[in-house]
Order: sequence, then C-alpha cells, then structure tokens
Amino acid sequence: MSGFSSEERAAPFTFEYRVFLKNEKGQYISPFHDIPIYADKDVFHMVVEVPRWSNAKMEIATKDPLNPIKQDVKKGKLRYVANLFPYKGYIWNYGAIPQTWEDPGHNDQHTGCCGDNDPIDVCEIGSKVCARGEIIAVKVLGILAMIDEGETDWKVIAINVDDPDAANYNDINDVKRLKPGYLEATVDWFRRYKVPDGKPENQFAFNAEFKDKDFAIDIIKSTHDYWRALVTKKIDGKGISCINTTVSESPFKCDPDAAKAIVDA
Repeated sequence: MSGFSSEERAAPFTFEYRVFLKNEKGQYISPFHDIPIYADKDVFHMVVEVPRWSNAKMEIATKDPLNPIKQDVKKGKLRYVANLFPYKGYIWNYGAIPQTWEDPGHNDQHTGCCGDNDPIDVCEIGSKVCARGEIIAVKVLGILAMIDEGETDWKVIAINVDDPDAANYNDINDVKRLKPGYLEATVDWFRRYKVPDGKPENQFAFNAEFKDKDFAIDIIKSTHDYWRALVTKKIDGKGISCINTTVSESPFKCDPDAAKAIVDA
C-alpha cells in the first residue's frame, strides 16, 4: 500500500523486537511523523500495530528515535492482553492514524480529561487480518470516547478501503446494521480488557455511545493540529521523539543517512 514497507529487527515477543518503517525508496522513516495523515480525500492512513485475534500489545514507540513499533512493557514484563471471554485477543486490526497526537496538556471538552500522549487509535473492522507494520488506507465511520485511567483515549472505527464490503460502510449506523453486536462487543472489550491485570473497568463519555463519521473526522483533525504543534516545537513533547525525514517546518527533521544511522545504532 502506498509504497511503504516494514523491516523487523530481532525476534518477535522479545524486549529487543522492533518494526521499522521505510518509504518507497527504502529509506527509514517514522510511522508517527512521516506517513501522511491522508491517503486520499477523506481517506486516512492507518499504521497497523496489532493484527486481529493476536494478544501482544504492540505500539508505536513514541519516545524512541524514528518511533519503531515495539511491544509494550509494564513492570519489566512484555505486555499481552488477556483473552476476554468470549473474545480472542484484539477483535479488530488495531493501530493508529499517523500525524495525530492526543495532547496531555489539552483538556478535552467532550470528556473533561486530557489526552493520553499517543497518536489516535483505530479499530479496523474489515475482513482481512492485517500484518504488523502494514500501512493501509481506511474510511472513518465513527468514534468512541474512552476514558482510560483518567485520560482521553479516542477509538476511531474504520474500514480498510480495499475491503470487499467497504462501499457498503459510510457511517457508524452501517456498522450497527451490517455487523450487529460488533459495536457492543467493542465497548465491552474496551471496558474490561484491563480487569485481568487488576485494573478497574474503563469509563466512557457520551454514555458509551459511538459518535458519527463527521464527529470522528473533526476529532482526528484536532489531533492532527496538536501533532503539528508538537513536531514544530510549539508544544513541549516531554520526551516524545519528533525526529522525522519529511516535515519541512520541523526543527527535528533529519536526512535519510541520519535516519539510517539511528536504526543501525
């Protein structure tokens, strides 16, 4: 898709494991900063972090140079999500929209909580199980306002534009109609997925109701504005690595040779 490719370093499910992203020239890039937010008009790029049905909590490493995908670590252990009956692992392809950022210094008017310091999350509901590090183009259908340990953590619902049924999905009501129970399962999953780790259930704004496509796109655009302020140093990222190879107005921009040196190091 779009000429992007990925390169794995070290064995999966180890502390050293990394997935680096490359552009069409085979040069290393940041999946956080260098992949454009838009794939086409009203179509967004998505970085797949976790393939559907898998359990390892992989994520864009926001504080590492060039932001490779790696497995999250909590209390010195590699992190996995439990199988929540009746589900197996993640119940969608899970990932993030590049060039977005939920600002921890911004109190969200809808949730009353500040952002979670990550790119905005996406649940892709198509039929294909995607690969870790794959870049796909998605149609946004709606959004869920989750509050995770006091932080705003939006969950975008989207579908791969290459899905055979993509033409039938244009808003959140299409998901309710064509995949009955899927949105309810999504809320149930997000509510309970940390409970096996001894954490409380997650909460939601809007009484856990999904907002529509237009609302979702407005939220995504606002997180894109916060990302731009971050990468142009108008906001202190407090440890986030903003090294990139494409954002011309960014003081963190580097050339491809410097990016390769980072990966090789």
